[in-house]
Amino acid sequence: MKMSILDPGIRDLLFDYLAEKHEKFRFMEEVVIGSSRADVVIVLENELIGCEIKSDADSYARLASQTKNYDKYFDRNMVVVGTSHRAGVREHVPPHWGIFCAAQGGGIELVREAGINKKVKLKNQLSLLWRAELGDIQRLNSMPKYYDKSRRFVIPKILEKAEPETLRRQICAELIERDYTV
Repeated sequence: MKMSILDPGIRDLLFDYLAEKHEKFRFMEEVVIGSSRADVVIVLENELIGCEIKSDADSYARLASQTKNYDKYFDRNMVVVGTSHRAGVREHVPPHWGIFCAAQGGGIELVREAGINKKVKLKNQLSLLWRAELGDIQRLNSMPKYYDKSRRFVIPKILEKAEPETLRRQICAELIERDYTV
């Protein structure tokens, strides 16, 4: 009898895989992105990677709308599936999405490398930051502080002032260093 792998098992395998591949990274779970929720966001020093998990018990019912939301927020995207979805998942995700397969008993196999997502918007990535983190980015870019202004006001100001590649690295740095104790 073939054993199914469920979401918690896939997450454990994914986190072990990331620890082997990257020296410095952070992951965030269940992040709201538009009308969807990203299962895992992987934060590297210069990019954000969205990760949708489809366990052997999951269906593709919401995947079309989820991929659209992921593409608005992340530099690369990938889906990590249980073995029952290995053969069919490529029909349900865009060609630039990476595909990984998690196997019961351990290990994650790269099925397709993730390509660069050309639909990502820095505005959406900035919206993942807390107001204090936006303040750090304002300071790094020699901007006025706008202490009494909202995130909605500050984000366009940052986009006007900061160079895109510098801003991408700053967003990643803020998310890697995020302090959840405050």
